[in-house]
Amino acid sequence: MTELALALGARPAAAVLPRRPWNGMTVLDAYCNIGGTGMGFHLAGFDVVGVDVLDQPRYPFAFLRADAVEAITAHGHRFDLISAGPPCQFDCTLTAGTNAAKRDRYPDLLEPTRTALESTGRPYVIEQPPGRASKRMRVDLTLCGEMFGLRVLRHRNFEAGGGLTLDRPAHVPHRGLTIGYRHGRLVTEQQGRYFQVYGNGGGKGSVPQWQDAMGIHWTDVRRELAEAIPPAYTRLIGHQAAARLAAGPATLAA
Repeated sequence: MTELALALGARPAAAVLPRRPWNGMTVLDAYCNIGGTGMGFHLAGFDVVGVDVLDQPRYPFAFLRADAVEAITAHGHRFDLISAGPPCQFDCTLTAGTNAAKRDRYPDLLEPTRTALESTGRPYVIEQPPGRASKRMRVDLTLCGEMFGLRVLRHRNFEAGGGLTLDRPAHVPHRGLTIGYRHGRLVTEQQGRYFQVYGNGGGKGSVPQWQDAMGIHWTDVRRELAEAIPPAYTRLIGHQAAARLAAGPATLAA
């Protein structure tokens, strides 16, 4: 762990991390939650510091409890890369339809987050699920679990900024049914391929099945799994970002 990481966040007491070579770079994992995003960047070689307004006792990296926008503004310039996945309730599909009346309960954090990221002068990535946010951000990259052989779809959009560019891999066709109740009929694990990692009912799968589908095994809390993204996503992004950063400013867009 670098001195920068230790200076900004407390080291977790008993985190056992997968070994990988350090690429000499650091990433600020804003709105870190349980650390799916952070684990991907760790596997790509970065040292990771997470920031979240709530305590995250199972977050496996150095952690700073703080408002994410304030932390980005104050400390973001000290990192090689910043990743931010602001809570999506304001823009997500459910608040655009089924729960539209509840939208005003949630803050709109996308624009304040982007403003803070741009103020740092550092390369950054913003992550959001499909929904209204797709019309308010530049979708440079869309990833889903099938692209990594995972048994979850979990589509997520990414905007790259601060000069960072990302290659866009082809979206792999989906290959089966979603497990759980659909139109009143139960699709079992034997009949379907993809687990629905959200909610508590509907035959969506057990916690171990969710852990395997997401590639996240350091928490067994359904809510935390449901709010995470698979580390495979940011491992891919991290490798691309590290290569561009290591090659120097000429590889970053103006």
